Amino acid sequence: MSRDIDTDALRSGDRRSLAKAITMVESLREDDREAGQRLLNRLLPYTGNSIRIGITGVPGVGKSTFIEAFGLHLVGQGHRVAVLAVDPSSPLAGGSILGDKTRMEALSREESAYIRPSPAGSALGGVALKTRESMLLCEAAGFDVILVETVGVGQSEHQVAGMVDFFCLLMLPGGGDELQGIKKGILELADTIVINKADGDGVGLARMTRQHYASAMSLLKHSDNWQPRVLTCSALNNEGVADIWEMIGEFRQRSEESDQAIARKRADQNLSWMRQLVDELLRMGLKKNPRLRDVLPSIEERVRRAEVTPLAAALEVMELSRL
Repeated sequence: MSRDIDTDALRSGDRRSLAKAITMVESLREDDREAGQRLLNRLLPYTGNSIRIGITGVPGVGKSTFIEAFGLHLVGQGHRVAVLAVDPSSPLAGGSILGDKTRMEALSREESAYIRPSPAGSALGGVALKTRESMLLCEAAGFDVILVETVGVGQSEHQVAGMVDFFCLLMLPGGGDELQGIKKGILELADTIVINKADGDGVGLARMTRQHYASAMSLLKHSDNWQPRVLTCSALNNEGVADIWEMIGEFRQRSEESDQAIARKRADQNLSWMRQLVDELLRMGLKKNPRLRDVLPSIEERVRRAEVTPLAAALEVMELSRL
């Protein structure tokens, strides 16, 4: 498949070449994966020139509406925007909705925007691997703002926060009980909380919610160079969107003044990513080991029946893999 991808066309922003490249790195085929890595290695010098923004929020908060309004504002400012929307894969059927283009119709028509919904799946690296590599390809294609949308508040948020420069948590006007329902860990990930749907009868409630979250965020430990802020907006009416981009610009400036904090963060993220992949590759290698293939099910069953401790079983697996 790599022979069919024109790297020069991809670097010039050709959508067809970019789409084929992302499809290749998402493929489960071993030969596609190897070809994808060769392609990424060639393009690596042309990556890293974007601001990577993760966007998440509770169901019904209006993530797609917000991303479309935000993306259109950025395109109007002369930026090229790529949206990587991580869709949930069904654990039973394995399918995904992949409907983000229909929910961002206006943005999808913009020449300077590219929307790519991808199933989270359960392959090597899952959301982390697929989204990271798609992000690099989009950067090589000249997109200078990468927006990564996650499916909700859960494990994927921690993964996405570990691959972006700036993490935005969208919330609904309400505060109070909603605040209690959010895990502290999610709040600690956020570089900003944006109260969306601050329009109509919800304006006053949104302001009150903003105060609740601002008080909560002030109690949490964050980086030395940035104290997360709480803003309100109405994506539907395109109000407050420009303020959010202005805030992100200030975040980038402070990072540059603070010994290239984003560059150091990305270096740490790459190291963490490598370690995660090493763990997963080792597990895959163990499952393919012919010495273990026949005995591993019985070892797992003994653990399930509490006939042996998980540690003893793991040591047995490692010992058999060395024989």
